[in-house]
Amino acid sequence: MNGMKPLLMGTNLKMYKTAAETQAYLSALQTLTQDLRTDTTLFVIPSYPALERAANTVKDKAILLGAQNMHPEEQGQFTGEVSPLMLQEFGIDIVEIGHSERRHVFHETDEQENKKVLSALDHGFIALLCAGETAEQKAAGIADEVLSMQLKIGLSGARSETANRIWVAYEPVWAIGVNGVPAPADYVRERHTSIRRVLTQLFPAQEIPVLYGGSVNPQNAEELIVQPNVDGLFTGRAAWEAEKFSVLIRQVLPLWQRKQS
Repeated sequence: MNGMKPLLMGTNLKMYKTAAETQAYLSALQTLTQDLRTDTTLFVIPSYPALERAANTVKDKAILLGAQNMHPEEQGQFTGEVSPLMLQEFGIDIVEIGHSERRHVFHETDEQENKKVLSALDHGFIALLCAGETAEQKAAGIADEVLSMQLKIGLSGARSETANRIWVAYEPVWAIGVNGVPAPADYVRERHTSIRRVLTQLFPAQEIPVLYGGSVNPQNAEELIVQPNVDGLFTGRAAWEAEKFSVLIRQVLPLWQRKQS
C-alpha cells in the first residue's frame, strides 16, 4: 500500500439477521473481499445472539467483528446487559457506543457513553463512538456544538496511550434509518472538519479515524469518501447483502487511494 491508510468500511446489522443468516453473510463477504485485505479494514457489527457463530466464521481477522452495545461493568445485577468479559470470550474487536438509537430510543446520556468508552478501551476493544445531531438541532444551527459536547464528554478521561483504539462515526440522526435523508457532501465535509478540530484538541498526537454513516448508498458513496477528514463509511442496509457490499467497497476504494496519493 506504500504507506497509505486502509479504507475503513463497516456495517451495523442492528436487529436484523438471525445467527444463521449472519454466518452466511459473513462467509460470503469474507470470500468476496479476500483480495482486498491489504487495502481495506472491514468490520461488521451483528446482534448479540449471532456473535458466537460470527466469530467462528471469520478467519484471521479478515473482517473485524463488533458488538452493538456493552455494559461498562464486568459483572453485576444488570439483567439483560452484556459485559466486556462476555465479549472478550468471543474475541470481539470493536464495541459500538452511542448509536443514535441508543441515545434517542433508549435515552442513554453522554455520561453513560463515556463510561462505556472507558471500559471498552480498558478491556482492549476498539471503541467506536457514534455522534450526531437531530433534525431540530440542525435547524437551530447548533450541530457543531452538539457534536463537540458528545465527543468531549464521551471521550473524557480516555488516556492518550489508548487513543489509537478510538474510532468516531458521524451519523446525523436525521440521515439514518428507514426514513433517513442522505446528508449533502458539503454538509458532511463541514461536520467532519468540526469533528477533526475537536479530536485534535483532545488527542493532538493521534489521528483518530472518523467515519461517515447515514444513508450511505452507491449513489452518494463516491462523493462522500473523497471529502476531507472522511476516513471511511459506516454503511446501513446498502451493505446487508454481501455481494452489494463488496461492489460498494470496490466502487469507493480507488477514490480513497487517489485521495491519499
